[in-house]
Amino acid sequence: MVAHNGGFGGPVSLLESRLAQFERASVSELRQSLTLWIESAPVTRLVTILIVINAIALGVETSSALSSSYGDVLLWLERVVIALFTLEILIKLYCYRLDFFRSGWNLMDFVIVAVSLVPNAGPFAILRSLRILRVLRLLSTVPRLRQLTESLLSALPSIGWVVFMLALVFYVFGVLGTELFGERFPQWFGSLGASIYSLFQIMTLESWSMGIARPVMAQYPYAWAYFVPFILISAFTILNLFIGIIVNSMQAMHWEEEEAKRLETEEQAHREREEMLALIRTTARTVRELEARLLVDAPLDQPEGPEKGPGTAPGTGQGAAEHDHGESGRD
Repeated sequence: MVAHNGGFGGPVSLLESRLAQFERASVSELRQSLTLWIESAPVTRLVTILIVINAIALGVETSSALSSSYGDVLLWLERVVIALFTLEILIKLYCYRLDFFRSGWNLMDFVIVAVSLVPNAGPFAILRSLRILRVLRLLSTVPRLRQLTESLLSALPSIGWVVFMLALVFYVFGVLGTELFGERFPQWFGSLGASIYSLFQIMTLESWSMGIARPVMAQYPYAWAYFVPFILISAFTILNLFIGIIVNSMQAMHWEEEEAKRLETEEQAHREREEMLALIRTTARTVRELEARLLVDAPLDQPEGPEKGPGTAPGTGQGAAEHDHGESGRD
């Protein structure tokens, strides 16, 4: 009985393994097809349109008159958009599985959609105001916005050092301002925190002359030697460093993109050259085979019989000599 089960179990196990392999292959093909579909340009454009429509609907809800007139339509539209966003995330989770969470853009989309699914009641009612965060999905769906965001993120390390330099400048001038002007102008320079806040206002060039600098210079005529260098260093030098770093980062990403396109074009041209060379080799091999066949079949096309020389005429040569020999024998 055991032997019978063992003998019968072999083919069944093989059949089950083949069925399992077929199912895995089918699932893999389905996952690949869904990945190509969900990342295709039409689906991306549809998601972008839904984000824009949802953003407009959220803006309309801020108007009490429009919200009371079209409240049901806006609620229905919001539910449809959330359902489609959720379906998109579920399809991507099925296609990429754990690799889905390795992308920062996917994590952002996942968090935004998850916040949208939280009920707007009880302690989670404050999350209703966070629905506008869905508009941020445009950063991940629009290629240009995505490139700009990535360039800003890549510039963060350099920007961090510029921020540290700016903080150092604020600290030095804040201490100087507190020691120089704190006694007579405590509202602006009475403490280190007040001095740094006043310096921030001066850096933005918002009412710095009539609001702070001129009243101080009325008591301290040489105070311009404090304000002018600070404005030159902070407002014109360091802030321009921010712009320069961001522009440089965007230019570097543009160069990388152009380099990737160039390499792709060269690779495609190389593949085309290889295909042309393979076609030429195949054609040459075919031509050689045809020539060899022609050379082999050429003798079969000639008529059989003795070959005649170019100067041989009828009644001459060996036949004529045999005729003469016969005549002489009869004599």
